[in-house]
Amino acid sequence: MSDLEKIQDFENQKIHTVWVEDEEEWFFSVKDVVSVLTESKNPKDYISKMRRRDPVLSEGWGQIVHPLPVQTAGVAQEGA
Repeated sequence: MSDLEKIQDFENQKIHTVWVEDEEEWFFSVKDVVSVLTESKNPKDYISKMRRRDPVLSEGWGQIVHPLPVQTAGVAQEGA
């Protein structure tokens, strides 16, 4: 795991991150952020339900969330 791909702590919970040099920007795992903010046991399900309830969010999801593989601690995780 490099300094560009790491796990950040937020309120004692883990959030996978990756630094994209071309864009000079940190990207965060949406699944991890949703898990921390909602305290959901199943963040993927929470996101799915949220998208079903909000058609505008669902329609623009691909523009908001860009799947990036995040390699941390030897385990690849999808960014979304």
